[in-house]
Amino acid sequence: MRHAMLSLATLLALAMVQTSQAQNVPSTDVKEIEKAVNKAIEYLEKSQAADGSFSKQTGPAVTALIATGIIKQGRPVTDPVVAKGLKFLETYVQPDGGICGPESNYKNYETCLGVMAFSAANKDGKYDKILKDADKFLKNLQWDGEEGHDKSSPAYGGAGYGGHKRPDLSNTGFLIDALKATGNAPDSEAMQKALIFVSRCQNLEGPNNTTPAAAKVNDGGFYYTAFGEGDSQAGKTENGGLRSYASMTYAGLKSMIFAGVKADDPRVKAAFEWSQKNYDLKSNPGMNQAGLFYYYHTLAKALDALGVDEIKDAAGNKHLWRQELVKELLSRQDPAGSWTNAEKRWMEGDPNLVTGYVLLTLSYAREKPASK
Repeated sequence: MRHAMLSLATLLALAMVQTSQAQNVPSTDVKEIEKAVNKAIEYLEKSQAADGSFSKQTGPAVTALIATGIIKQGRPVTDPVVAKGLKFLETYVQPDGGICGPESNYKNYETCLGVMAFSAANKDGKYDKILKDADKFLKNLQWDGEEGHDKSSPAYGGAGYGGHKRPDLSNTGFLIDALKATGNAPDSEAMQKALIFVSRCQNLEGPNNTTPAAAKVNDGGFYYTAFGEGDSQAGKTENGGLRSYASMTYAGLKSMIFAGVKADDPRVKAAFEWSQKNYDLKSNPGMNQAGLFYYYHTLAKALDALGVDEIKDAAGNKHLWRQELVKELLSRQDPAGSWTNAEKRWMEGDPNLVTGYVLLTLSYAREKPASK
């Protein structure tokens, strides 16, 4: 009974203590972690609007992300913050299955995050229909033959923002998360379509990526999209290649694993090697401070999915990434209990969004890797 009563934050800290003792590395105090998580949720309780929303002006996505993060910290779906958030999300459920604003340019992004929230809360089948309809909606959004793109097209299998008229790795990564949450197997048609797009966003020349960009950098990292002439938020190299950067590399790595690509596959090995060479928790490698907390989230989710506890950096130094990431996050918490990024790009000036990212990040840093 004693173990059953331990909070998830406490379990995280205990796991870290055991690991650090084996490695002779100082651990984060149990109470310090629990205090940080509780303080964050207290902040969110005060920040939530009367209708259950967070940052409503941006649509339902932030509310969905926060609801998922709080649930993953062990709070029940009956928790007032969670319950009100889910009720607000239900108002965005559309007749066609989308969980989004009817005129939104972010239908894939919003629906994917909505799926993650309803899936995390679906303990008794309450949201089965919502999830089933959303799964169908997302598959209809996926770029394929219906949009005039066959397997030879760099757009094939991807998902994107409606306003940009192109698929990208970030949206496709969220799509894969949602497909997994709704029960699609790694070898399902939608997953395998998405994997084709993901593989073409990797700087790795080979049978899975014959696009012109692949050979110009060929370092195993990932960029934003292979569609059209290709694009990287980190810019281009002198020879016109698309620079790899960390947040997309971890999004690509995680997505490949969820789509059934094994750890010994050249794509996974190359991505993991890139992540080790560029290991850094003070910045989003390739992007400096831009998208830092999105980066923390993708790093934790990818490395947890890969089942590794240790990273060896470019200098050969070994890092217990779970422990180091938790320490870094706790050091960045604001006195009010939230987190925010001074670099406001991609909405990371919004403490609601960033605090939701951190709660999710802690949930992946907490969990022990699945046995191989």
